[in-house]
Amino acid sequence: MRLFIAIEIEDEDVLRRVIALRDEVLGCSKEREIKGVEDENIHLTLRFIGEVSESLVPAIINCLDRCSKYSQFTMELRGVGVFPSLSRPRVIWVGVKGGASELKTLRGVLDDCLRDIKRPEHQEFVPHITIARVKRRISGSCLRDFIMSHSDDLVGTSRVTKVVLKRSILKPQGPEYIDIHTVKLKGV
Repeated sequence: MRLFIAIEIEDEDVLRRVIALRDEVLGCSKEREIKGVEDENIHLTLRFIGEVSESLVPAIINCLDRCSKYSQFTMELRGVGVFPSLSRPRVIWVGVKGGASELKTLRGVLDDCLRDIKRPEHQEFVPHITIARVKRRISGSCLRDFIMSHSDDLVGTSRVTKVVLKRSILKPQGPEYIDIHTVKLKGV
């Protein structure tokens, strides 16, 4: 099974603003060069696990349960950007400013615990919410203008009260995500 650990945008107004940004950037895609993330699939990937045997799920759940000792917090979504670069965009994202240190702490807990299941990633964890993926080269300045005009926009703040283990089933029309296990963070 293909698994990942996610943080969801719990504030509906903030989620609507993220969707509006996604819809705006899709306007740059005249020939379907950009594929937007489906509304119901928008999330922050705290840790991608990938393909694992079903027998490893209890150990992964045990790692996820370690997050329950950490307190709820607020994340601030601000600005948009691309990975790896504006000259070669592959991923279009909304950034996370406030709450980034708490997300990195949770990520570190998961990395330490999952070490025997999945090797740690070599890239630094940069909290972000993917809103679209670039499938092939985009012509024109539309994406550049979009990034420049929204590079420091305050999208909103959302409480983070839970961490979710999700299964990803890849389908031709797009991935389907199924919640496997949810851990609530400590109340404030």
